[in-house]
Amino acid sequence: MRSYFITLTVVSALIIAAIVVRQQAQAQNTSLQPTDKTGATVASTVGAKTNSLESSANFVTEMPSGYRDWKLISVAHEEGNLTDIRAILGSDMAIKAYREGTLPLPEGSIIARIAWSYDESRENNRAFAPFLKKGVQRSFVAGHPTNGVQFMIKDSKKYAATGGWGYGHFNDGKPADATFMQSCFPCHQAIKDRDFIFTRYAP
Repeated sequence: MRSYFITLTVVSALIIAAIVVRQQAQAQNTSLQPTDKTGATVASTVGAKTNSLESSANFVTEMPSGYRDWKLISVAHEEGNLTDIRAILGSDMAIKAYREGTLPLPEGSIIARIAWSYDESRENNRAFAPFLKKGVQRSFVAGHPTNGVQFMIKDSKKYAATGGWGYGHFNDGKPADATFMQSCFPCHQAIKDRDFIFTRYAP
């Protein structure tokens, strides 16, 4: 009986020692992980934030302020699925470079594109009737805003992976998702020799 109690005591002591050692190891691992102000472990959220930042690193997620006051670079009309009339605007830095014929555009340059539906104007057609060839010539005007607002921001370090340009598209002030934005840079690569810019200055 005595040997039984001795064996039981030794086994119990070993189990307790193993539990203590395990708890100490877990405590040490937890203390090495980053914590927030409350002391909660944030390792998993750090990974999630990193992935989120990486996915949006090449895209503009905040609209530059005051773009509607920028000067006009040119206008364009798109047909097909878009069917819009658009104005391409430039920040002061971009406008200066355009007017001087400077390419590539300097760091910090911003280009904006705003668009409207391309609508036939019955009012203009009636007014211009005496001067227009019936059934052939018609007048078109900008209608309601459409196809969002787009930006290109020149920052060769931040947007090195996309030719030095960050691309942004906003619908009702909200940035488009990363999936939508993936098509921007591949399209602009076709004009790499013009600093990835489609629009030419209209003097």
